[in-house]
Amino acid sequence: MSTPSPTEERLRAALDARARLIDAHDLSPYRPPTGPVWGTRRIRRVVSAVAVTVAAAAAVAFLLLSGSPERPHPAPPARDPRTSPPATSVPSSNTGPPTRPSPTSPPAAPPTTSTATHR
Repeated sequence: MSTPSPTEERLRAALDARARLIDAHDLSPYRPPTGPVWGTRRIRRVVSAVAVTVAAAAAVAFLLLSGSPERPHPAPPARDPRTSPPATSVPSSNTGPPTRPSPTSPPAAPPTTSTATHR
């Protein structure tokens, strides 16, 4: 082993003198650290997990609520097929009350008039 250099001897003497100045009363008892309970990494993880969950829920809701283009909704009927067309009043020689068609009978076909012209 080599002998210590004068700088090393001076450094050891200074550290030894400093260590003799500290006694047991100067040392503080052990206390746990009092920093933020949640670290920034944990907060970022929670926020990103919530954002991903909200985005997935929004995508599912959009897909479920926006009807599929392959299955178009049927168009409503032009008229209610359960009701008969309104009865037209036709002058008759009968003075009795007008008769109404039965709701179970099929609707009468409207008269067709042909106005085609022949050339």
